[in-house]
Amino acid sequence: MFHVVLLHPEIPPDTGNAIRMVACTGASLHLVEPLGFVLDDARLRRAGLDYHDLARVHVHADLPALWEALAGDGPLPRVYAFSTAATTRYTDVAYAPGDALLFGRESTGLPEEVQRAPQVTERLRIPMVPGRRSLNLSNSAAIAVHEAWRQHGFAGGA
Repeated sequence: MFHVVLLHPEIPPDTGNAIRMVACTGASLHLVEPLGFVLDDARLRRAGLDYHDLARVHVHADLPALWEALAGDGPLPRVYAFSTAATTRYTDVAYAPGDALLFGRESTGLPEEVQRAPQVTERLRIPMVPGRRSLNLSNSAAIAVHEAWRQHGFAGGA
């Protein structure tokens, strides 16, 4: 299905919500260190409830390790970096299974150098009312995953 990547997430409940979301959509979650919490944090467990065992969660030491893991034995999948500075809407992309949806930390978003990395296929944005800073991280990831999944008829869903 799809890969959700959280680069240096800081807030345990956001990551817990993302764990629950990937468990319910069939996506996988990739967390790139450093994390702003330890994975056994009670707030993380509470937000993910009993979905931890149903989710595919991978932790990577850094971005090069992520790129290597996503590529496996083949080419790197398409990587879409989500940013409030992007001009292309997330709904204007034809997603393919295996695509990676990359999100930055809650406080600062994706660093510019990551958005411009050669591994990134395109930068995407989720429209908002003008003058707002950003959406919640786990909400943004859920919006993007559900659009990608919708484009494939919610394959595997009930």
